[in-house]
Amino acid sequence: MVRAGAQNATRDRSTVLKGTQTGFDPLRISEVAETIAPHVRRTPVLEIDDDVVVKLEHLQHVGTFKVRGAFANMLLLGVPEAGVVAASGGNHGSAVAYAAGRLGVPATIFVPSFSSPAKQERIRKLGATLVICDDIPAAFDAADAFELERGAFYVHPFESVETMLGNGTVVAEFAEQATFDTILVQVGGGGLIGSTSAYFGGRVRVIGVEPEGAPTLAHALAAGKPVVAPMGSVAADSLGPPYVGTIMYPFAEKYVERVVLVSDDAIRNAQAQLWERARIVVEPGGATGYAALLSGAYDPAPGERVGILLTGGNTVAVDFSR
Repeated sequence: MVRAGAQNATRDRSTVLKGTQTGFDPLRISEVAETIAPHVRRTPVLEIDDDVVVKLEHLQHVGTFKVRGAFANMLLLGVPEAGVVAASGGNHGSAVAYAAGRLGVPATIFVPSFSSPAKQERIRKLGATLVICDDIPAAFDAADAFELERGAFYVHPFESVETMLGNGTVVAEFAEQATFDTILVQVGGGGLIGSTSAYFGGRVRVIGVEPEGAPTLAHALAAGKPVVAPMGSVAADSLGPPYVGTIMYPFAEKYVERVVLVSDDAIRNAQAQLWERARIVVEPGGATGYAALLSGAYDPAPGERVGILLTGGNTVAVDFSR
């Protein structure tokens, strides 16, 4: 196992765009959905409580919605002989490794040391080269260097038009399957909530949900731009990048009604309640949206119908009876 250091770990990558480096157009989401359809699952929805409907995207290939963005990048832009590279807390890395394997191209994935063992093992089993770094900034820097040195295609987890287009397909699919007045969206780098807010364009109330220890969008909205935020949470391996992206930010600033914060205890309770009520097992990041509802961080009005994306299922077995 190679261990990458944290060279230039403080360098601000928020202006480094991957993919086409053009504006994100939510009208392209339907086109992209057709392109990636042969490679992704149409995941089901479930009425879990009165006026609460969840989309079971944790049942997606390799347990994460990020497969959609990975395929969108590779199918829309093509892949050089050097293959693909990604930096990730784990889920995006699994998604890129899976898509690369399906398309027959090599993949190198850089993850932080706190990435869960389940996610690291999944990446290895998918045939990608896994590199463990000190932290998330170091993983980003190492992936940057690999791209420049090897000529690999960098599939960015959120700062890419194609990634956001792929993310948008899960939201469009959800809207076809269910009706809701409000959607609760967990936030890491913001690629999902950016796609969601752009897709709905104010037609549905969009609420961002973040761990108290990783408030990337909350800090950005307070500052008026993406800024470095804390990265400590039980959900850090999926919701703990240093900042939100610049592509998604204008859409979030315009269309996200507000961001609410939830504690790690609330996230763990949401995991337990999903198991208790519906025998659903999701990782902490995947349960964060539901945590807002259970904890009262978001309190819907009487009769308000709420949609929630359960975005990730990559976790080790958990004893929820404790």
